[in-house]
Order: sequence, then structure tokens, then C-alpha cells
Amino acid sequence: MIYGYARCSTNEDKQDIQRQVRELKNAGAESVYLEYEHGDAVVKQELSTLLENAKEGDAIYTLEVSRLARSTKQLCEIIEKIKEKHLRLYIVGSINVDCSNGELDPMTNAFIQMSGVFAELELRIIRSRVKSGMANAKAKGVKIGRPNLTKDQIPSIFYKHYPSYKNKQLNISELARVCGMSRTTIYKYLELLEK
Repeated sequence: MIYGYARCSTNEDKQDIQRQVRELKNAGAESVYLEYEHGDAVVKQELSTLLENAKEGDAIYTLEVSRLARSTKQLCEIIEKIKEKHLRLYIVGSINVDCSNGELDPMTNAFIQMSGVFAELELRIIRSRVKSGMANAKAKGVKIGRPNLTKDQIPSIFYKHYPSYKNKQLNISELARVCGMSRTTIYKYLELLEK
């Protein structure tokens, strides 16, 4: 079986992953796993599922090393899993990593690790640019971050269930569930109300 793996950093509403899907299918991928997660995320659920489902001799296609990982350590862990499962990894138009015999030749191993170093370097450069841009905007007086929330902006559903929380009839998780909000949002509202 030939699998494809496509990843982008944000959800499908904000970033189109279809270019990757088209190119992977054109390269021969029969089934493509889609991941909406940052490259340096410790857990990439779809990639984990793909590696779990792949059988000995199967191939995994992706377009760039940075689609798999933005960390040399993570990339090495992925390569170990590929070796362990006797898979083949193809970075389309670039690197072929054939571990179908459970081994990886030293030259390919070095090349894939160097690619991981460059993917990690690229991420650090991007982060540095973002940080510099934010500092520049801040120096120009632009407010960085989310706008300050006021008590008037807290949704009425929260106020409806807040007394039950205060009377200890609901815990944080239950309050979040009945309000249809995340626990993080609930904590933010509680902090604002209980200052």
C-alpha cells in the first residue's frame, strides 16, 4: 500500500492542504492522511495512526521533511519507527528512505538527519522573524495579543450557570460542559469575575 501524509499548521478554513493531496496522489499515493497541526507539535495524531496502520513493505509519501517534523529528534524517532516496521519513506522528488529490510544505509541516514536540521533551522528563523515583527509593532504602539476582556463581554450562558458553580453544585468541568466552552475559557471568565 502507498500512503500519503499531508500536514499544514492550521485548520482547513485557513490553509489549503489540497495542493499537497494532489501532488501526493500524482506521485502514486492511494490513501492520504491529513494533519492540521504545527510541525513541532509533540503529538501528531494522524501521523501516529498512519505509522501504526502501515504494514511491512508499505510506502509513505510526503512532500517535504518539514511536513513530518520540524525537530531533528522527532524526525529520528519517525525514522526509527519506519525501520522497526520495515517501511519505505519517500520525500517526493528528493529522498528515498528504504527500510524494507529493517536497515538504513549510512548515507541516507545522514542526509535525512541533515534535512531535519534544516527543517528545525527554518522553524527557528520563522519564529525569530515573528518575534522581531511583534517587537517592531509594539514599538510603534500596536497592541499585541488578544484584546482585554470585560465582564460585559462574558456570554449570558456563563452567567446563567455561574451561581451553580459558586454553590458547588457544578465543578469546573461540568460548568464548561453546560456552557459549551473549554475549561481554559471558563478559567479566564472566573479570573475576571473573582478579581
